[in-house]
Amino acid sequence: MVYNEWQRGDCTISTERARLDLHAIHEFLSTKSYWARGRSFELVQRAVENSLPFGLYRGARQIGFARVVTDYATFAWLADVYVLDEFRGEGLGKWLVEVTLSHSELQNLRRWILGTRDAHELYRHFGFVEVERPEFYMHRMDAGAASTPAPPEATGGGE
Repeated sequence: MVYNEWQRGDCTISTERARLDLHAIHEFLSTKSYWARGRSFELVQRAVENSLPFGLYRGARQIGFARVVTDYATFAWLADVYVLDEFRGEGLGKWLVEVTLSHSELQNLRRWILGTRDAHELYRHFGFVEVERPEFYMHRMDAGAASTPAPPEATGGGE
């Protein structure tokens, strides 16, 4: 399987699926994130399998993650972006987003979307803006979905 890697100091970002620590990703998303709290391991695994994943590592330890849901032609959704608390403040989140957006297979897409409750400034640096005409956008929440629903103020969070 072909994958890409980027190096900065003692940190690496990789799209190698076999390197991902799905248990660490699940631990963060299901217990520490506001947008995926309570998500099952199986649901995290399925989401990662059906996305383009970016693992952030210091040595062998996975310390961050992002994934992109895309058709590789017109649209991409940046989701589940995180860096562990103990590694924040080093510019690693910014680097992770920069690498993700610059991936060769994700160029010239018409639209990127994301949701965030608290990282607007980070994403503005990369050209993201609030939706100008939200009346053009709709979403559908399935109350019977496998994940514990997030409170209304948190929906869309890191998803």
